[in-house]
Amino acid sequence: MNRWKSLVVGLICFGCGAMAAMLAASRPLARAADAEPVKQPAAQASAPGTLPPDDGKLRIICFGAHPDDCELKAGGVAALWSAQGHHVKFVSVTNGDIGHWRQAGGPLASRRTAEVERAAKILGITTEVLDIHDGELMPTLENRRTITRLIREWNADIVMSHRPNDYHPDHRYVGVLVQDSAFMVTVPFFCPDVPRLEKNPVFLFYPDGFQKPNPFQPDIAVAIDAVLDKKLAVVDVLESQFYEGGAGGSAALLPEDPQKQADRRRQVRADFTRRFQNISPDVRAKLADFYGKEKADKVQAAECFEICEYGRRPNKKELTRLFPFFEE
Repeated sequence: MNRWKSLVVGLICFGCGAMAAMLAASRPLARAADAEPVKQPAAQASAPGTLPPDDGKLRIICFGAHPDDCELKAGGVAALWSAQGHHVKFVSVTNGDIGHWRQAGGPLASRRTAEVERAAKILGITTEVLDIHDGELMPTLENRRTITRLIREWNADIVMSHRPNDYHPDHRYVGVLVQDSAFMVTVPFFCPDVPRLEKNPVFLFYPDGFQKPNPFQPDIAVAIDAVLDKKLAVVDVLESQFYEGGAGGSAALLPEDPQKQADRRRQVRADFTRRFQNISPDVRAKLADFYGKEKADKVQAAECFEICEYGRRPNKKELTRLFPFFEE
C-alpha cells in the first residue's frame, strides 16, 4: 500500500514539474519594446573584487541616469583625479535600453555598456551599468539600498549625481535616490550587510539649466583644458548617442559616403568642443576663486558642481583637498 502511495505522489510531482517547465519555456527570453513592463529585481551592487586598494587616495563615485551622463558631466575631473592616482567610479543607474531611434532592448543595453567601458579605459576609471530599464527608474526602497551599498563599498569621499529637479524622470530619481542615501550611508542597521561609513561623504550635483524651483549654483569649478582631448575622445566612443543621435536621431545622420561620415564625426566633435568651452560668467568667477583671476581668465574649458545640502558641508580648504588641481 505504501508503495502505491509513493508511486501516486511521484507521478503528481512529476506532472507539476513538467507543467512548470512548459510554462517557463513559453515565456519570452527578453522583453519586447512594446510588451507590458515586468517587475524588476533590485539591481546588485558591485562585486568586492572590483574595489580599489586602501592606499589613502581619494575615492569618488558618480551616478548618472544613463550610460553617457557621468561621462559628459564629470569626464574631465575624472581624468584629472585618475592621473593623480585617485579612484573614480562611474555608475549608470539604468542600462539605456531605449536610448536610440533604431535599436532597443538587450542589444542596445549591451552596446551602450561596451561604449562606457571604452570610455572608462580612456579616462582611467572604473564603470558599472545597473540592470534597470531606461525610462523606468523609480525611487524605491530596493534602489535606495542599492545606491547606499555602492557608496559604502566604494568608501566614497565624494558622491556626484543629477539634481532632483532635472527634466528627465530618470535624472530626477537618481538625484532623489542619492539624496535619500546621503544620511543612510552612516546608519549601522540600514543595509547591515555592508559596513556603514564612519564619515559622511561630500555630495555634489552636476550642472543643468533649469531655473524652477531653484537654479543650479556653481560652488566649485575646475579647469579641464589639460584633459579636454580625453573628454572629446570619450564623446567619440559614445557613438550611439552622439554620432547616431540617440533617441532623437535618425538615418539622416548616418551618411553612406566615407568622406561624409568623417565630416559628421568632425562636426560632432566641434559641437562638443564648443559646448565644453562655453563658460558662463558665474562659472568664470568661481574659477577665479580657486585659481586666481589671472589663471582663470586663461581657462578654455571647465566643469562645475554644486554642493548638496545633505552629507558633509566642506569649506574651501577641504574642497581644495578633494579637488587637488588648483596649484598645477
